[in-house]
Amino acid sequence: MKDWRSDRIAAALRGDNPMVIAHLSASFAVLGDVQFLPGYCVALTDRPGVQTLTDLPRADRLGFLSDMEMLGEAVERVCSARDPAFRRVNLEILGNTDAMLHAHVWPRYDWEPPNLVGMPVWLYRLIAFEGVAGV
Repeated sequence: MKDWRSDRIAAALRGDNPMVIAHLSASFAVLGDVQFLPGYCVALTDRPGVQTLTDLPRADRLGFLSDMEMLGEAVERVCSARDPAFRRVNLEILGNTDAMLHAHVWPRYDWEPPNLVGMPVWLYRLIAFEGVAGV
């Protein structure tokens, strides 16, 4: 059997993706693989083969965006209740690496390093953890 990471959508549809929190109307709410910002989640399309938002008919695009917003609100509520330093949620659809429609839901905190707190999360790897093995 293939590792669930090799096809996250198929694994989610089969019920084999251990990161799935819930199946929403047009996506899966999943925990992010890394949690250096606790609460990081992803809205992952539930349609195999869909790579970009524009691959979907307009009504389905709105469904995916609605799921992204709903997941963002859930992350905001949970993270603000658990950490008084919670500041906001960033929502991103990038599509630079993984060829599947997905949206990142990043909680942001006041305890983040000052050189990163106002920067995009993907700069953590370049700035905060430069030279740290395995990051």
